[in-house]
Amino acid sequence: MSNFEQFHFDFYQSNYTIEDQEEGYNNYGSNENLCGSRKSQTGEQPPTDAFASSEILLPSQSYTGQILQPTYSPDTLSHLSYVDGFDEEPPLLEELGINFEHIWQKTLTVLNPMKPADGSIMNETDLTGPMVFCLALGATLLLAGKVHFGYVYGVSAIGCLAMHALLNLMSIPGVSHGCVASVLGYCLLPMVILSSSAVVFSLQGILGSLLALFIIGWCSFSASKIFTSALAMEGQQLLIAYPCALLYGLFALLTVF
Repeated sequence: MSNFEQFHFDFYQSNYTIEDQEEGYNNYGSNENLCGSRKSQTGEQPPTDAFASSEILLPSQSYTGQILQPTYSPDTLSHLSYVDGFDEEPPLLEELGINFEHIWQKTLTVLNPMKPADGSIMNETDLTGPMVFCLALGATLLLAGKVHFGYVYGVSAIGCLAMHALLNLMSIPGVSHGCVASVLGYCLLPMVILSSSAVVFSLQGILGSLLALFIIGWCSFSASKIFTSALAMEGQQLLIAYPCALLYGLFALLTVF
């Protein structure tokens, strides 16, 4: 125990006294006064090297704008032009390729077989009207008690592929799948009239057969007229009308029977 007490006393024993603390405080105050006097002397005459080094480190930039009217940099101008570009974007229907004016003109061309077809408009791959007419044909057949949606889409797909191959063999410029599907779909509109009449009365008779033959001729004549005007196939309308009549004859069989 005596050794432990001696170690404890030696560990906390120090030669530092209060007089040394006061002396150190006085020395610190004198040093602070000396530093303050030196700072005041140097503050009166600032060295030119400090300003030179600050000018070297910080490049000079002149601000020419006002507080409420800041200057515009090329980055901000490009950003503003990008924001303003949203107002100049075309409508959504135009980006999707849906033009109601062209749809109306194509519909009138089909309804009026004697009207000359515009080849620039008919050569577009517009499938909005064909999809609507296919759905209308299936809906009218459904009202007549015939669920033939699968047959309508299946016959349409096979007919478009066959007509595409035939027209590419007969025409020099060629034609796309979308153009063939668009023309054949628009010319399906008279067949919708036939299926709508089937809801009112039965077509299994002489009157129904004559009406079906008339609708088939109407559809095939309109489709062949559009193909000849769009593909510049003068004198080949009857050759194109024959396979079109076979295709629309299948739709007529689905409608009558």
